Amino acid sequence: MKFVVVTGMSGAGKRTAMKMLEDVGFYCVDNLPAALISTFVELITLPKSEITKVALGLDVRSDKSFQEINKTLISMKESGLVYEVLFMDASDEILIKRYKESRRIHPIEGSSIEESIRSEREILKEIRRQSDYVIDTSSLLTRELKEELDRIFIKNEAYNSLMVQIMSFGFKNGIPLEADLVFDVRFLPNPFYIDELKAKTGNDKEVREYVMGFPEAEEFLSRLTDMLEFLIPNYIKEGKYRLVICIGCTGGKHRSVTLANALYEKMKDRGDYGLTLLHRDAGRTN
Repeated sequence: MKFVVVTGMSGAGKRTAMKMLEDVGFYCVDNLPAALISTFVELITLPKSEITKVALGLDVRSDKSFQEINKTLISMKESGLVYEVLFMDASDEILIKRYKESRRIHPIEGSSIEESIRSEREILKEIRRQSDYVIDTSSLLTRELKEELDRIFIKNEAYNSLMVQIMSFGFKNGIPLEADLVFDVRFLPNPFYIDELKAKTGNDKEVREYVMGFPEAEEFLSRLTDMLEFLIPNYIKEGKYRLVICIGCTGGKHRSVTLANALYEKMKDRGDYGLTLLHRDAGRTN
């Protein structure tokens, strides 16, 4: 039997993950009280049971201390039941943004959303530490989350513990809050001042050829790629699960988009980490 425990931070996408697993044939049960978990496991593991894939959703609504749930999971493992734990996570900034947008109440009472999130992280730190898979949804599209779940639980491919996002942005709109590494490409000539390129972006061939036509652009890309080839394996070794590489220019439309695209092409065929690409400001009208 394929048994997956799905848990994680409130607002990080646990329900979405459960729905996706249900769509691919998992029997999904969400938010069981700790006292009923053992009974549920006994029922689905009966000899005549036709259930072959199970996803059990657990969060702080089940047991706010989570101690009983942790004890139950340990007991299940000691009894010989094989299961995997999927932990859904996101940055504090993104979780706060999602709660403010949805206007939902956080399951952990606190004087602020920030305090509630800190409390929940403390409650869940042990199960997160023991998780088989940690997926950070801070910058994942729904499509990308589905692809990651399919790769792990359907195709049984190797799990990439580190998710890397390459993001282009404009300094005039602010440095992305989620940035881990920030690189400034404003040293390159700006296509904005060329009439036929001004309205285009780094996604257009003409802009790409203009920017990459400067030797400095190629040298920057080469040196950045070399540095990341050194850094990423060490990040993986130290247990980092999310890396956001931000490349900025003035407006986030021309130079940064071009270099972000070029870096993505250089890195996309590596199999030891997941990779996504986002152009934060390319579509802005201001």
